[in-house]
Amino acid sequence: MKAAGMLRQISDFTDFSRGHWLRELLCQGDKPSHIQSSPDGEHLVVLQKSRPPLLPQVVAFQRHGICGAHLERNWQPLQPALVGLLFLQSRGTLSSWALALVWEQGRTEVWRFVVAVGWQLVQTLELCQGARARIVSVCSQGASLVWCEERPPLDAHSDMSKCAFRFCVCTRALEVGEQGVRLGTIRIVLHNSSEYQVLASPQHVFLLPATASFATTSRFILIWHPEKAKLTITAPSAGFVHSKVLRSSSESDFRKLLLGSMGFLSGLAPLDIHTSAVSNSGGLLLVSTKGAVSMLEPDGTQRHIFDLEGGTLAEGSPVQLKTFGRILACMMAGVLYLIDQNSGRLIEKKILNMKEVHLLESLGEEEGIQLLSQTGIYSFSFSKPEDSSRPELCLVEMVFEEACRYYQRRSLSSSKLTVEKLKKGGVFQAPVALAAILQHSLCQKQKPSEGLRDTHTKLLSTMSLELQSYMSLELLKTCVVCAPESEVESYCEELVEQEVSRILHSDMDKDNLAYLNSIFASFPKAAWKATRSCLQLQQNGDGLLVARATPEVWKKVLGGLQQEEVGQNGVVPLFELICASFLKFKPKWLPSFVELTQQYVSISWAYSSKEGPKGQVPLYKRALGVLARKNKHSEADDEMELELLLCSKRPKAVLQALHLLIRLKRWQQVVEVAEKFSKLSPLLNKEIFTALLAEFAQHRELDPYLDTLWPLCPAELTASDILAMVLQHLPHSQEDPVPFPSKGNQLTIGLLKPLLQRVVQHPCIQEEMYLDALQSPTFPPPTPPREH
Repeated sequence: MKAAGMLRQISDFTDFSRGHWLRELLCQGDKPSHIQSSPDGEHLVVLQKSRPPLLPQVVAFQRHGICGAHLERNWQPLQPALVGLLFLQSRGTLSSWALALVWEQGRTEVWRFVVAVGWQLVQTLELCQGARARIVSVCSQGASLVWCEERPPLDAHSDMSKCAFRFCVCTRALEVGEQGVRLGTIRIVLHNSSEYQVLASPQHVFLLPATASFATTSRFILIWHPEKAKLTITAPSAGFVHSKVLRSSSESDFRKLLLGSMGFLSGLAPLDIHTSAVSNSGGLLLVSTKGAVSMLEPDGTQRHIFDLEGGTLAEGSPVQLKTFGRILACMMAGVLYLIDQNSGRLIEKKILNMKEVHLLESLGEEEGIQLLSQTGIYSFSFSKPEDSSRPELCLVEMVFEEACRYYQRRSLSSSKLTVEKLKKGGVFQAPVALAAILQHSLCQKQKPSEGLRDTHTKLLSTMSLELQSYMSLELLKTCVVCAPESEVESYCEELVEQEVSRILHSDMDKDNLAYLNSIFASFPKAAWKATRSCLQLQQNGDGLLVARATPEVWKKVLGGLQQEEVGQNGVVPLFELICASFLKFKPKWLPSFVELTQQYVSISWAYSSKEGPKGQVPLYKRALGVLARKNKHSEADDEMELELLLCSKRPKAVLQALHLLIRLKRWQQVVEVAEKFSKLSPLLNKEIFTALLAEFAQHRELDPYLDTLWPLCPAELTASDILAMVLQHLPHSQEDPVPFPSKGNQLTIGLLKPLLQRVVQHPCIQEEMYLDALQSPTFPPPTPPREH
């Protein structure tokens, strides 16, 4: 249900000083280039670039003012152009703000309005240091001015590729006090850059490429964080790209900043920006040429808000954006759109019968939205109906919107399916039935419930728990949007946990898996906590890792889509996501987790089931693949690789771990692993003993451990087998053998003697086979009777 708005006139310019001038300016054929109201709403400043005859170029009008309480500024056409009208903070004075007029050569006039006196020129300043500098864009950020200036090369015939990076982004403190203006030292934020338009929010400065002449720089947006001295690179088509703290002037070089990301940035789509404005929440509002309105947050993330009607926007068609509390007002072609910028829902669409309309600042949302037109100032106020803020009605609307997308994808018709057609058509009964159930079950606390059909009642009883869960999730999302900054993290953790739990209990298709990947990438710590909670991972009293997840959840973790099914778009399976979280937050638990998952494979799937991970890559190899994708390799990674190989208890993995230990020359661990895993199977025992006997023949490192190694000798090996293996692996010497070598690192019969004696004492397997026959009472056995 939409809000009902009311438009009323609150001023006809008679309460303005020189109000006839303001009316005449607005009625000109060429509209005013810039109209801005003061922070207290009492003054209106108009910048007229194409000036009509006998009218000033800059005029400041005062509401409820006396004659003469206005500001007029004129200059000749050949003089430098005015590039900025800025309202500055003024501390310790009668007025809380001051007006700054900035010209492109850097000259700045600071004006202050004093009650009963009028406008006073406080001081004239020079922002730029060089005489050749030219300001192209300027904004006010806190108690400082930030601008982008052009610094032309001294050589007029310079290379054009170098001239493209002739701009510089600077900042300078400017404080207006009772005694005058204090101008701080100039600081360079970015040098050797392309041209940028600077837009300031209370905490950040957005840098938008002014032209698309240079291909690479027109694909991303820069965000400067003054308090942290940090610069963020973000792109609407890719999200956050890179962030760097600028500690010195060398790090402020634009080309060096992009050097590490140039290959990635060159592959992005060019920026599609028709209009931009800063919202009161600190984000940057962007309107594309296709009419899509989105919000770019200071951390580099971007979210879509609304799609304007009318198709592609022409280059010269004006679009005005301004936020009033949570409401986004958008003016385009005489149509006023009021949008909830949190949910993206259209609150009101109002067609105005006015030619030129400008959005003015309002001191509060309760005062409504103020519009400036040729006939006066109007206020657009609206009252929300009692039911419009209820989330359950939004949920009913979402059912039809989702049904439209669902049926449209499966329709063979070229005609577009809308919500109105879906409600009135009577063909699709599923969304109608679901909407009826939602209206009955979620609205019955406020209104008397009407009777449901039997089929609807049965469906309601089946999905009641799902409805409660969904509504609590929607309520939590609302809390995240409206919560103060100190509570956002806790709400986000709870939201991520509910989302991860919901996906683990639904079908794990490609869309859900891609969504999980984005959750783990955007909220890694919250996703780690959610994984522990959903799998109920904890250590028992003996220090062993245990899990109490259901078999269905284990099927999602261990089965599901594999890497070859997911594709090469950066999405990884769920098991790999969880292993990466273990490596980041709890690496000591990863081997135990892999060992635990191997136990649950047999529990989650029957022995003859075709849906299980039979024939797929072993779990320990998948975990090793995650370990190999780490950017930096350390000694701890070698330890992790050993533990992952040994925890699998697979013969090939154990032998691989044994050879890794031998390569690292950690002989004590070699012997311990051999002694432990030789008991698993006779075949593995023989492989381990053969590998160690080969090492024993080549060097003397294992001599201290011979008393432990010789008992591992398989019973089927004979003395000749052992001697053959030893001779095969003896190191090749370039010198002639001598009976008494000076070096004591050669193999001697004395070292092999205990092993050979042990083998000789072992009963032969073939002898054991005929032992019963050899121990019979009569030997040889009697001849059987002959048959005639």
